[in-house]
Amino acid sequence: MEFRCIDDCAQCCIEREYYPSKKFGKIGVLILPEEKERIEKLAKIKGIEIKILPRIGISEDVNIPPTKILAYQLMGSEKNGNTCPFLDAESGEKSPHGGFPCKIYKERPLACMAYPVIESEPITLDTKCKYCKEYGNADQNIQSEIESLLKIKEKMITVAPVVWRFATGIGEEEDQDILESGWILEDNKFQ
Repeated sequence: MEFRCIDDCAQCCIEREYYPSKKFGKIGVLILPEEKERIEKLAKIKGIEIKILPRIGISEDVNIPPTKILAYQLMGSEKNGNTCPFLDAESGEKSPHGGFPCKIYKERPLACMAYPVIESEPITLDTKCKYCKEYGNADQNIQSEIESLLKIKEKMITVAPVVWRFATGIGEEEDQDILESGWILEDNKFQ
């Protein structure tokens, strides 16, 4: 079956989740270091305010904060972290897959290009995706998504002994008392 967005769906561009737990806050769209400047430039050209925070960092010692950032994250435009600032839900246009369009679709981050593929071996689709919930699978036209995911995974390979995750401090109002902000030592590398 061929992957296609459910008409007018933009759930993947709107809803953000807490990861790996609530204390870390909601995560944003993964942005590789080599994508960060380009995304910032696109936002400036389009007059869109964005917030990019670190996501994964590495260091050689647990007593030294990250000396290199492996990934950043583009946060949502709402106070609770939801809704990608590049989502265009008002123009009435459709994306190539049939959902609401992205203002930077042709230049979107690799993480967006990979979606709804969240694992490549075996191929796993995000169960939160409305299409995946409704149809269960897709075996056609997801090659570019798989290739994008593999590029991201390649960039996440590290021999550094210490991996850090950035807690965003962003989430729902009722969760503010448990949200942390700043670098937190990862228990396990890239769970």
